[in-house]
Amino acid sequence: MTASMDMIGGELLAWYDRHARDLPWRALPGKPAPDPYRVWLSEVMLQQTTVAAVKPYFAKFTQRWPTIADLAAAPEEEIMAAWAGLGYYSRARNLVKCARVVGEAGAFPETEAGLRELPGLGVYTAAAVAAIAFGRRAVVVDANVERVVSRLFAIDEPLPGARKAIREKADAITPDARAGDFAQAMMDLGSGVCSSRNPVCSLCPLNAHCEARKTGEPERFPVKAQKKPKPNRTGTAFWIECAGHVWLETRQGNGMLAGMRALPDDGWTARSDGTGQPPVDADWQAAGAVRHTFTHAHLELSVKIGQVDAAPADREGQWWPLGELGEAGLPTLYAKAAQLALAGR
Repeated sequence: MTASMDMIGGELLAWYDRHARDLPWRALPGKPAPDPYRVWLSEVMLQQTTVAAVKPYFAKFTQRWPTIADLAAAPEEEIMAAWAGLGYYSRARNLVKCARVVGEAGAFPETEAGLRELPGLGVYTAAAVAAIAFGRRAVVVDANVERVVSRLFAIDEPLPGARKAIREKADAITPDARAGDFAQAMMDLGSGVCSSRNPVCSLCPLNAHCEARKTGEPERFPVKAQKKPKPNRTGTAFWIECAGHVWLETRQGNGMLAGMRALPDDGWTARSDGTGQPPVDADWQAAGAVRHTFTHAHLELSVKIGQVDAAPADREGQWWPLGELGEAGLPTLYAKAAQLALAGR
């Protein structure tokens, strides 16, 4: 690396001042820092999710719950329903827990260490909120930053082992001033220029310093270990209908889709197939199957339709009007299953 670490930070910030993305949760360079609530909410939503997918959810949440106090006071089932379709539902459960802790305290902690104490805030999210919302120097490393740094320094150790070296290098180039702008500049650079495929090196403000570019194969970095194949699981969802209503249940525990409204099912998990056994006696009719991919497994969910005269015994749930099913906040998997059942009735 021929240039100093300070030069890298300065050149990147100069590029960011001209090319920063205008995003609803962000303050543009030179403007006052954004509300910590908006920074935190966006960072939670953006975990493993694209900006395009997050924008409408962010707008919906901030319109419905403009402040952290509003979110903290909201019923959990309403927040979970509003999150439906965004995926990775453990984020929503932690969102509720964190909102209530911050609501009780009256404000977000302003330090990285204090933020780490909040439910659901790991190393990355705490650093991002500390830097962007509070101007603290923090080393912010997400997937985009990971890619930029691994290429800048041609770190050829495979992930996840390379993360220690990547973090050390990211720390070395993070300036003391404008740490929030620097973090967002790295994110923008990784998202729009130093992309995972076909990086546009000619437009990169750091191309003169990039060791991976000198190799002629920048897209080779970061080096990734071979992924293990995901297992295939099977399960069954049951459409239980009575007098223009369908029976919905709230998934319990801390597992897949916990806390979300859903059709009753046969107990499938990411680690095991379902039993295929229905929760009530009925003349069950097959409606087909839907397929969905989770982080840890592929699932084929068969859908069966049955008419009943009363609520299932010994099960907690509620009858939901068919005409209002779109307001139930079903996660994507069960929304697809419901669509299939409605078409097959």
